[in-house]
Amino acid sequence: MAITSPEVKAALETIFAADSEFYRDRGFQRRIGYGTRPALVVIDMANAWTRPDHAFTCDNMEEIIPATQALLAAAREKRIPIVFTTTAYQDPTGPRSDTGLWHLKIPVETLLQGSEAASIDDRLDPQPGEQVIVKKRASAFHGTYLAGYLRSQRVDTVIITGVTMAGCVRHSTEDAIADGFRPIVVREAVGDRVPGVVEWNLFDIDAKFGDVEPLENVLAYLNGLPALAND
Repeated sequence: MAITSPEVKAALETIFAADSEFYRDRGFQRRIGYGTRPALVVIDMANAWTRPDHAFTCDNMEEIIPATQALLAAAREKRIPIVFTTTAYQDPTGPRSDTGLWHLKIPVETLLQGSEAASIDDRLDPQPGEQVIVKKRASAFHGTYLAGYLRSQRVDTVIITGVTMAGCVRHSTEDAIADGFRPIVVREAVGDRVPGVVEWNLFDIDAKFGDVEPLENVLAYLNGLPALAND
């Protein structure tokens, strides 16, 4: 598995800090801000992505898992909606597979619905009443009931965590803002497989599609909310 060294991370942060000045001078990188009715969306933190020795295994779980656990604890304390997604298929290798054409690019045929690989990592352990959405495309919104569910809960802010930064997290963030939700991407709670991909996509999302926020700030926001009524 590729691991981004501290030196590479520092170099990327320096480069993107300079690029941020360029964007801000042109009016980009404005803040969308937090709303008053958040939901926590945990994208594809299933075993195929979080555990070693799988085609989809992602880097940096030693940071992403604890960050996500902290967010889940805060979200559960405030009784805000929590949604997990996984990507899986009923018939990934059949002649009329529900993978569509995606299997021509990536090994989605390894993601069988109901399998251990497609199950949410038990370190995160969805609780009763928390949604687990099985999606078949990159975005958590595309072809799922997520947007309708969030609207029914009067959600205005989507706190986004998970993997992969260049794929499912990015596309979910873009669709969140397109559907009228405020996307907040938690820096320490997202990841990918390839060095540099996380930093690049965090920079680009923060410039154009949502706010990238450190875990500390997001936890402070959640902890400052009144607990939602069970309505």
